[in-house]
Amino acid sequence: MEERWLQTLIDGLHSRYAGVHKGEVANYIPELGKASPDHFGMAIATSDGKVFETGNSDTLFTLQSVSKPFAFGMALEAFGEEKVARHVGVEPSGDSFNSIELEKVTNRPFNPMVNAGAITVTALLYQKYGDQALDRILTRLSAAAGRNLGIDEEVYHSESKTGHRNRAIAYLLLNFDMVPEEVEPALDLYFKQCSILVNTRDLAIMSATLCNLGKNPVTGEEVFDLDAVRNMLSIMFTCGMYDYSGEWAYRVGVPAKSGVSGAVMAVVNRQLGIASYSPRLDAKGNSCRGINVCTDLAQELGLHTFDCMNAGSSYLKAVL
Repeated sequence: MEERWLQTLIDGLHSRYAGVHKGEVANYIPELGKASPDHFGMAIATSDGKVFETGNSDTLFTLQSVSKPFAFGMALEAFGEEKVARHVGVEPSGDSFNSIELEKVTNRPFNPMVNAGAITVTALLYQKYGDQALDRILTRLSAAAGRNLGIDEEVYHSESKTGHRNRAIAYLLLNFDMVPEEVEPALDLYFKQCSILVNTRDLAIMSATLCNLGKNPVTGEEVFDLDAVRNMLSIMFTCGMYDYSGEWAYRVGVPAKSGVSGAVMAVVNRQLGIASYSPRLDAKGNSCRGINVCTDLAQELGLHTFDCMNAGSSYLKAVL
């Protein structure tokens, strides 16, 4: 009963929003602008390994900023919280994700979910692992997804060719000794990290790996340490949805991360991993359909962190 109801629920949400054409496909990275605005996939993975999917759930897209919390978790494990904190903060910035802005006193990036912080984190990984860093990232994210992942070479080259703003951010960070001197190879790694290909099912399982305290619930593989997961989810809750993060926390109330490819990943601690893909973005860089379906899921299932029980939920009525 429960499984049939969840599948019916996401099928209904997909039908509800598939015909909504609000938002525009990102084109500041030229290759992203080629995505079909009509693509729309959803998936939910549970902490015990069940997966439900609908729509274009097998369509491939690049992680973009959704890669940031995973890289942050790897850096925490590699260096420890104290060292990482010397290079990147944990406060919401109040600015756009690609702003060229640092903390006034410390000169750190505000948090690892904005580009300045994510470039810093990736530069630290490059400093530790060198030319093996990409393989390390791919191996870890593949473990979270439960299958081998790769790079979209066209998107990577497009990002690298047009990523002048990110280069400006990186050299500003170098000026304040926030990143090692190997700026260009670290930036190259960052562009490749953002260009990792997944589909919506993959992303739901990656999200469920975080909800399941770092253990992939489908394969059973231990992917991230518990302490790293706690910190990843904390920063996703406060900073994961660009400058919509406060509204998201208020209305949806779970840790999440979005990317300009149209991906949204949401984590319901110890219960569900939720993923949506639709490349139509709002003015803040978040998927319009992704926000709509996650908001509806939170209301219908009572997912908000501070909800005790959603007594009016048709889900509860169906399974109790």
